[in-house]
Amino acid sequence: MSAATQQPKAPAGPEGDRRGGSLLRSELLRFTTRRFIQVLLGLAVLGWLGAIGIGLASFDHPTEADYAVAQETFEQAREDDEQWREECAAQAEEAGQAVDDFCGPPMTVEDFLQVQPFDLASNATPGTMGFAAAASVLAFLVGATWIGAEWSNRSIVALLFWVPNRLTVMGAKVVVLALAAAVIGAAAQAAWLLMAWILDSAAGSGRELPDGFWDELLAAQGRAVVLTVLIALLGFGLANLTRNTGAALGVAFVYFAILESALRGFVGLSADRWSLLVNAVALVLPGGTRIYDYSTDFATEPPSYLVTNLHGGLVVGLYVAVVVGIGTWLFARRDLH
Repeated sequence: MSAATQQPKAPAGPEGDRRGGSLLRSELLRFTTRRFIQVLLGLAVLGWLGAIGIGLASFDHPTEADYAVAQETFEQAREDDEQWREECAAQAEEAGQAVDDFCGPPMTVEDFLQVQPFDLASNATPGTMGFAAAASVLAFLVGATWIGAEWSNRSIVALLFWVPNRLTVMGAKVVVLALAAAVIGAAAQAAWLLMAWILDSAAGSGRELPDGFWDELLAAQGRAVVLTVLIALLGFGLANLTRNTGAALGVAFVYFAILESALRGFVGLSADRWSLLVNAVALVLPGGTRIYDYSTDFATEPPSYLVTNLHGGLVVGLYVAVVVGIGTWLFARRDLH
């Protein structure tokens, strides 16, 4: 069958509002009852419980015997570390940078402990990044599955008999997915806070948190939710373009596993500045991320560029807008067979 390209507009007034509202409710119901999405969310919960178990097994309060072993290892490595830091300090002076920034903090006994307590201050940002990555992957799968299944069983074509305006149909699906992805992203960050509280209560280091800790952490988590929504829409857009969930996953694999590496090798720093992965990291990481160009000759430090939070958000948002926009335009213009 074929749906006409020229679509009648939705009725104006109360009738059109009721139809739009009922469409959103219908799409939300269809989303929440889709079996594969429920399975994905269930697996995510099991993964979170497993991560808590691994964390509880990995962190503990060191005993005096643990400190004695660490002290012995530290004494053996101190001489080599001091010699290395002298050489590194000279390089830092040539580069005009602080020694601790250039060489890292000095080695301590705690670095050699086999059993480490959980330190919230040092693990907060890595945990936020890890849960942001996990939520983004989950949201990508949900977004690709959400529209891919619609094309697979042709229900999106049948839906046009009820709501002939194609842009209205696509807009409702995008809104429902964005709301769901925001919930997934927020739930993931709440899960990280709960996990961090459990680990801190069971095996916390007891160290005082630095000033501005919660402001920086919550801001990063808010940006992580934004990233989750954008990646969900990216998966949706790719599956809508290819009309197939598997094809969307294949495109994503080829891009991240092959294309980004190839561009980095041929183009260098300028490719990283506009790559999806680098900008996704820059969006969430406090202060953004600095990328270095090791392909050129340099005396002390390679050329670098700071990718800020704003830059990362704009680049990722632009990619998503292009993919979703092209897919929506094609959906509105071409025949559906």
